[in-house]
Amino acid sequence: MADSGTRTAGEEPITAAGHPTHVHDFHQLLYAPLGRITVTTPDGEHELASPLALWLPAGTPHSARFDPESLVLAEPFDPAVHHLPFTRTTAIRLGDTVRRQLLARTRGADAEAGDAAMFAALTCARTRRDARLPLPRPTSEAARTVAGTLLRRPDDPRTATEWAESLYVSSTSLRRAFRAETGIAFSEWRTRVRLNHSLELLTQGHQVGAVAAKVGFTSTNGYILAFRRHFGRTPGAWAKECAERSAE
Repeated sequence: MADSGTRTAGEEPITAAGHPTHVHDFHQLLYAPLGRITVTTPDGEHELASPLALWLPAGTPHSARFDPESLVLAEPFDPAVHHLPFTRTTAIRLGDTVRRQLLARTRGADAEAGDAAMFAALTCARTRRDARLPLPRPTSEAARTVAGTLLRRPDDPRTATEWAESLYVSSTSLRRAFRAETGIAFSEWRTRVRLNHSLELLTQGHQVGAVAAKVGFTSTNGYILAFRRHFGRTPGAWAKECAERSAE
C-alpha cells in the first residue's frame, strides 16, 4: 500500500520530499516502483530504485529522501504475527511477480495490511547478496559495442570521448545513446558494471583494494564510496554479511 504517513506521536508528517528520522513498532518494507528514494539508517544510506526494496525491522530509526515524482510504497507487518528473517536493515531484489503484486495492492481498496501471503513473498525475495544493479543494454551499434566490451572487461579505462574516437562517432552521440537507450548516463552505466562484477570477487574472499583495481576503479576509496552509495554498505561490510549468511 502507498505510505499514507503513519508515524509515531509527535513526529513530523511525511512530505513529498521525504520524512525525518522516526521509528516504527512494526516491520516495514519500502519500495519505489518509480523514481528513487534514499533511506538513512544507523548503518548507512540505502539508495532504492526498482527492483530493489528495503526491509526495516521494527524499532529501526530511519529517515528518507524522495526524488521528485517518486512513487513510494510502504508495507507494514506486525512483529507479533510475522517473523522477519532479517535482524537488521536488509535490501532485497524483487522479482516481476512480486512487483506486480505490490502495485496491484495500490489499486485495491480492500488490500489487507500485514497480508500473510504478501509477507511470505517478500521475505522469500532474493537478498542483496544477489541484488545486482539493474543494467539495461543499449541497442545502437556504437553503444552496444562499448557495453559488450565493458561487460567482458569492466576495468577498461577508456572514457566516453576515447571510445567515441575509436569508433569514429562523436562523444555527444555516444553519450546520448546510452542515456536514451538505457535510461542512465555512460559513466553511471560503467560504474554499475564494475560494481556488479565486484560482488562476485567479494564473495570469493578478495580484499577490497584488490577488487577495486580488478574492476577498474582508480582508487580504493572511490570504489568504497560508489559501493556504499548504491548498496548502502561498504564492500567489507557487505562481504562480511554474505559470509555470515553462508554460515547460517
